Amino acid sequence: MTHSSHDVRESPGSPAAQVEVGQELTSAGIPLSRADLVRYAGASGDVNPIHWNERFAREVGLDGVIAHGMLTMGQAVSVLTGWLGDPGAVLDYQTRFTKPVPVPDAESGSPEQPTQTLEVSAVAGAVDADAGTVRVDLTVTAGSAKVLGRAQALVRLAAVQEALARDGGGPAS
Repeated sequence: MTHSSHDVRESPGSPAAQVEVGQELTSAGIPLSRADLVRYAGASGDVNPIHWNERFAREVGLDGVIAHGMLTMGQAVSVLTGWLGDPGAVLDYQTRFTKPVPVPDAESGSPEQPTQTLEVSAVAGAVDADAGTVRVDLTVTAGSAKVLGRAQALVRLAAVQEALARDGGGPAS
């Protein structure tokens, strides 16, 4: 059951910040480079060459190297958890992968040079004061393409209120 935010419980020791459905909570751009993909491949064990080898990616029908889906998903929610200051405040997170995230090779210089940016915005999609939760809807794009669909996180209401109070009630970027 979704309730309006007028009946939100207050956190002990601090006034509850109002959380409105449709309110932008935070947004950020996350730069990605080929070096990021190689580091993620090593850390995750996903060394599929579509994530680091241009020739191979083209041979299998892609336009070039693409970011790992789980890297994209993780980077998107990191915008929210960074803003909240508490990754444990996220109770559930899910999404659908809708488009690949191309990460072109830098035209010159270091492979550390970002060549793609994930744009992430987080909006309050539903507030359930009785359950003490907020459904946060994430919009994630690379270029003009929406790369994650139905990206939603269920977050503790108190954590959202604390972050809003810390930021003066407005969105943080």
